[in-house]
Amino acid sequence: MTSGHKASAYLTALVANTRGEIFDLEGYAAAGRANHRLVPLQVGQTRATPHGGELMYLPDRKPVVMHIRTGRMQTLHENPYRPGEPVFAVAVFNSPGYVNRFLSAFRERRGAVQLPLFSYGAAGWYDNNFRSAVIQVDAEPRQDLRLMRMEDVKSGIRRKKRQLPGNRLRRHLERCALTFGCPAGKNFFLERFEAPLPTAQHCNARCRGCLSLQPAGGISCSQDRIQFTPTPAEIAEVALAHIRQVEKSVVSFGQGCEGDPLLAADVIEKAIGRIRAATGAGTINMNTNGSLPAILERLFDAGLDSVRISLNSVRKKTYNAYFRPRGYRFEDVLASIDLAVARGNFVAINYLNCPGFSDSQKEATALVDFIHRHRINMIQWRNLNFDPLRYWSVMDAAGPSGRPIGMQRLLARIRKEFPDLLFGYFNPPKARF
Repeated sequence: MTSGHKASAYLTALVANTRGEIFDLEGYAAAGRANHRLVPLQVGQTRATPHGGELMYLPDRKPVVMHIRTGRMQTLHENPYRPGEPVFAVAVFNSPGYVNRFLSAFRERRGAVQLPLFSYGAAGWYDNNFRSAVIQVDAEPRQDLRLMRMEDVKSGIRRKKRQLPGNRLRRHLERCALTFGCPAGKNFFLERFEAPLPTAQHCNARCRGCLSLQPAGGISCSQDRIQFTPTPAEIAEVALAHIRQVEKSVVSFGQGCEGDPLLAADVIEKAIGRIRAATGAGTINMNTNGSLPAILERLFDAGLDSVRISLNSVRKKTYNAYFRPRGYRFEDVLASIDLAVARGNFVAINYLNCPGFSDSQKEATALVDFIHRHRINMIQWRNLNFDPLRYWSVMDAAGPSGRPIGMQRLLARIRKEFPDLLFGYFNPPKARF
């Protein structure tokens, strides 16, 4: 490729062969997809793939690319330079703190199985570098893998074993860190930033992209759900070990390896009481679906500082189509948000975004209206980990959303209308409230 970073220059397409080897195709531009919208990727829409991003080849998916000479989009079934050699689509799973601007452009073969629970960002090759179609929303190195050396994690595990020898929650977090590579678990043993406090075995939603529980025969989980309920003493021990060691520390209920913490409120309420009886330091946070406002109020009374409530959409039908709530309503989620705002607690939404839906005309307008009505403090922009073709199909079936305006335009519109609203990816400490 020509050197230099001309904003309008196209990225070269990436494809994979049957061995999973990834290579570029000279003469073909990489394409990005946002539901029905297909665009060739230009340098100005991308950045060098952030450290920690991982390229993936997608079986049973054929790449959609643009032939640079003709300017036409086409689906490749074979390597144009080696006729008869099948090629497959490539995607990138981007690092935390980066929002996908476009997703990988591909078409499925008939009978293709559903993709695992990752996000599938668009990527290409330019000037001897892989590039991703992403927007950075958080520069904090909280989950930068370069700062999580495994020898340091193992040293921290040995230290915590001596400090909390019989604590089952500490033992569970060991498995999270070592077996599943959980960055939150690693941070606990590295004594930095935010420590997880998984507690709940059950959930009252049936999220299509649940990371820890999927129906038998469906897509596989990315991690195991906790199989016991820690005692208030065990939770407080882990939390206090982190708070006393880490400046501006955060401890959080509601992790990928559990259900919803509001369903374990009796234990959590007592644990918060123990923590706050011992110290006023540290930030106690809860990541939740916000389904039970009366219970959430009890936890605020006990000393909960902040709450992050997960949403894929602020429209009822499309929210229900993804979360599939059991025993609660979308209105209960809104009531929890309003309760927290009225009490002066810090409120973030965990906005599970997917280009082609989240940046659609109706979703964008609904999000602006939502923030006007519910004055939240922060949006945590999280890439939805779900097969994009299936997600778009489910959302389209729930109701029309209009054409995508682009993730860049969506973020710019929100920033302009709400200049005090924080953008990010991670739960902030009280010092930033």
